Amino acid sequence: MSSVWLIALDYVFLFVLAYYLMNNLQWYNYSLYRVLTKHHKRSWHLFYFVFPLIAYGFSAYMGWVTYFYFALIGLYLPIFVYWILRLDKPLKWTGRVWRFFGILALFASVDAGLELVYGEVFGSFVMALGFALLCSDLSEMMLFNRYKKLAREKIASMTQLKIILITASYGKTSIKNYLYQILKARFRVQATPRSVNTLKGIVADINTNLDLQSDFYIVEAGARQRGDIAEIAEFLNPQFVIIGKIGPQHLEYFKSLDQIVETKFEALRSSRLKCALIERSNPMPENLPRYADRAKGEIDRISSTLQGTKFDMLLEGEWYQFETKVLGSFNAHNIALCIEMAQKIGLNLNEIANRVRRLESVEHRLSKSEVGGKVILDDSFNGNLEGMKEAIKISSEHQGRKVIVTPGIIESTDEMNVCLAQEIDKVFDVVIITGELNAKILSQEIKHAKKILLKDKDAMENTLKASLKEGDLVLFANDAPSYI
Repeated sequence: MSSVWLIALDYVFLFVLAYYLMNNLQWYNYSLYRVLTKHHKRSWHLFYFVFPLIAYGFSAYMGWVTYFYFALIGLYLPIFVYWILRLDKPLKWTGRVWRFFGILALFASVDAGLELVYGEVFGSFVMALGFALLCSDLSEMMLFNRYKKLAREKIASMTQLKIILITASYGKTSIKNYLYQILKARFRVQATPRSVNTLKGIVADINTNLDLQSDFYIVEAGARQRGDIAEIAEFLNPQFVIIGKIGPQHLEYFKSLDQIVETKFEALRSSRLKCALIERSNPMPENLPRYADRAKGEIDRISSTLQGTKFDMLLEGEWYQFETKVLGSFNAHNIALCIEMAQKIGLNLNEIANRVRRLESVEHRLSKSEVGGKVILDDSFNGNLEGMKEAIKISSEHQGRKVIVTPGIIESTDEMNVCLAQEIDKVFDVVIITGELNAKILSQEIKHAKKILLKDKDAMENTLKASLKEGDLVLFANDAPSYI
């Protein structure tokens, strides 16, 4: 092969490596540390990145580069394209991704020009990838600081705006959506979209979507490490905070429940704090701000069925009954926090009760539908044991055959998945286990139900068609992308 062709193929190989790297970085919030240490399928790193680089180096050392590129074109590229086509979360070509590949193209062009003039320098195109990654991170940092400054100035200009910050191990997206539905009857309210809960996502939402006339902005705050929520709280300086249920979610990141508790209570780091409601069952650290206290509203007589949820709540010495179409007894606790916060903000109880009665379920969080004579419970965005057990309990009311589709609990312990499997085995006739992460534990602990192991989610549609009958109830309990 001519040197021009070899250089061209160098950059085809470089693009493939860069695509793989950027796809993984996007999955893990652009943290190289998390890509290297938290990835659930590290064999992919070996097969699609490390081994090809080693093969290239060995072939170059032995003078077999031409043979390497025959293998690249005839074997590696088709396998890599097939891998991309099977991903349920392929690379999204965001502004950040386009900027990275633009920087990479610049370094690659300079490297190609130097090679044509001075001859090939072994592995120089791989150095171009490293330089592009470093420069991309630096440019994104500078851009983010600029966007953050603009968002801070925008919030400061909105003197009427009240910010409500919500965090929890479980249910923070649901609390955000329920509170939004209750408050919008009286106020101009906006909330962060979907499950956006990082500082970068919040900054982007403020700059792009926040209406200058809004009275309330409801923000969800998540964390993968200590300091994440503190950074959000100190940036937003909220007047109101809700800390929902805290539990051992994301234990693999925080290592202990104490660290999870400390991280969630970082939400109180605000100089403008007027009121903070803390879920009644949560542990309480010492030296809390004087405006922070446990929620006062005691809940009793919770009734949760496939038709909806009812509960009694003690407010100011009197019991009030609330009912909602929303499913799940755990949602009674989430809604109760919203009721108490709405009351503190200024809504009367009659107004709140009417809004609670009309609440719509949050998409993919125990939402019910009926399709083709089958009852569908979509709880695919719920990944905690308590919530999944409640979905199983509600499913048990169905008189027909019951089918569950689940990968188990992600980012949790084997003990919790054992508990989940035992609860599933009491209720369901068919269990479709998706992915390999918890397949062994679930298969061992589920004794009575028919088990179907679905390694490839591409086969989901055909598997469901073959497994389901009219009159079945199907529960989609949690979901995990293909890289998990």
